[in-house]
Amino acid sequence: MTAHQVGTKRARLLIGGVWTEGSAAFDVFDKFSGERIGSADSASREQVDAAVQAAHQSFQDHPLDGYARYQILMKVAELLEKRRDELCETIIAESGFPISDATNEVSRAIQLFILSAEEGKRLAGEGVPIENAPGNAHRMAFTIRVPRGVVCGITAFNSPLNMVAHKVAPALGSGNTVVIKPPQQTPFSPAILFEILLAAGLPPAHANLVQGPGAEVGGYLVENQQIAFYSFTGSTAVGKKVRAGVGLRPSAMELGSIAASIVCEDADLERAAPRIANAGFRRAGQACTSTQRLFVQEQVVEKFLPMLVEATRKLPVGDPHDPRTVVGPMISEPDAMRAESCVREAVSQGARVVSGGVRAGALLQPTILTDVRPEMRVMCEEIFAPVLSVIPYKSFDAVIDEVNSTPFGLATGLFTRDVTRAMQAARRLHVGVVHINEPSASRVDLMPFAGVKESGLGREGPKYAMQEMTEERLVTISLA
Repeated sequence: MTAHQVGTKRARLLIGGVWTEGSAAFDVFDKFSGERIGSADSASREQVDAAVQAAHQSFQDHPLDGYARYQILMKVAELLEKRRDELCETIIAESGFPISDATNEVSRAIQLFILSAEEGKRLAGEGVPIENAPGNAHRMAFTIRVPRGVVCGITAFNSPLNMVAHKVAPALGSGNTVVIKPPQQTPFSPAILFEILLAAGLPPAHANLVQGPGAEVGGYLVENQQIAFYSFTGSTAVGKKVRAGVGLRPSAMELGSIAASIVCEDADLERAAPRIANAGFRRAGQACTSTQRLFVQEQVVEKFLPMLVEATRKLPVGDPHDPRTVVGPMISEPDAMRAESCVREAVSQGARVVSGGVRAGALLQPTILTDVRPEMRVMCEEIFAPVLSVIPYKSFDAVIDEVNSTPFGLATGLFTRDVTRAMQAARRLHVGVVHINEPSASRVDLMPFAGVKESGLGREGPKYAMQEMTEERLVTISLA
């Protein structure tokens, strides 16, 4: 299906277990060198509908019991490990991730399938004490969890393999079938995963892959009424359109953010600095939880800022194929130019660059800004780039209000030694995830991951996604 020589890779569509040519094709380029990696096929409306129909029919005709699902997902994990090197090379080229991040991406995907296999065996309902209600002593009740049917996953480029795994593994583990649309920038690692799904013994039409432009192919998927559940990761603007289009059908939306971390005056500054630098600049800042706003208590700003700058300058920037590189290119040169424009605009409005700010092609040096104001784009829009703004704060109450001031609420990190302050923050920060003594970008795949406000709805993490992807059905029994 996929050739592995430079410039000749091909990611076709997988419809009903058959690798199929699309109605058109598009080229994909190495994000650092600009060399052509290969091409991917783009699905027509008819092909999207055929993929959904195949998944729907397979759900009806080939249901898998829990242990069979467990065996298949464990086999997927095994085959992912066997193809680790190929997957890493593919991720580096198509996403611009450095080797360390690409390796971690594959490791996380492997764990995702193992976790989903295990959680699938534990998926169950609960007893309901209906017999204790007046006049119902002769009755019993319990709930069961029932798969919804066809699950549609629409993913983003900034986690090309593991994000697809977050849609596929819980869906299959809970008895559903899937149709996945990955982004145009990163089509090849998802295609390899779908090769593996077939090789692992999954019924051929249980997993279907469609590629192409998001607005077009995604639109076809939203309009298809046979899809029972949507799992979307992307911008808030697009997420709102998807949500409006699916109507009352259930969905999980992982959307945008302007993530913050807080450094209190009692924090372990030496521990915080490298962690925050990683949270702001790994994956070139292209994660919804990347620290974009860093609030530092004014008493320790002068001491902490040089530590942060030093930690940032220890992150080698450059060719992601070089094992020494920690920060690679952004997903495209236009995206890097957009971020550079935001930085220049902030400087023209009075901000100061204390580190970075230099761009070469798609490479934007990790950039730290000070003297920023709330109305600047680097503060009030998701920049999705290696750009971090440092903001001094006076009081703890004030910084909580500042973090909560945006329409978003995904994740926040807080560095402090004061457990009371930490627990107060956990209760008062209007976000889905609060990390104590870790930055905003800290994530473990088994945890419940969800945003509030315009950062989304529903939860990821295998156990929690499976609850979203199944219906809880009440069963009552009369013993009279």
